[in-house]
Amino acid sequence: MAYIPEDALTDLSTKTEFCFGIPCSQCGTLIQSSSVRFSRAGIAPESEEKQIIFDALYRQEKEQAKKIAACRLAELVNFCPICRRLVCDRCFLICEDLDMCVSCAEKLKEQGTPVTP
Repeated sequence: MAYIPEDALTDLSTKTEFCFGIPCSQCGTLIQSSSVRFSRAGIAPESEEKQIIFDALYRQEKEQAKKIAACRLAELVNFCPICRRLVCDRCFLICEDLDMCVSCAEKLKEQGTPVTP
């Protein structure tokens, strides 16, 4: 399983939902996490003080959602041991000796089957 540093994630969040993604280094497909709804989405703060609390809560929930997204996205991408890139299942090959991305397999003249056709 790949490890995804949180700073490598693309932030796709809105004011009401948190969502993150990571692009495949080979084909560019954006692999997205599930969306998580902000607990106060749709609730208007009654005062400026409540707005400050909601803003802090939003930042806190977003940070937690980002950590969870990094873990879940790590299960959806593959780490190439040759070039050290993260690639999607279509761009990662199961090869005889060592699994690797399609670019490395082509360079090294290896044959393989994509994780997902």
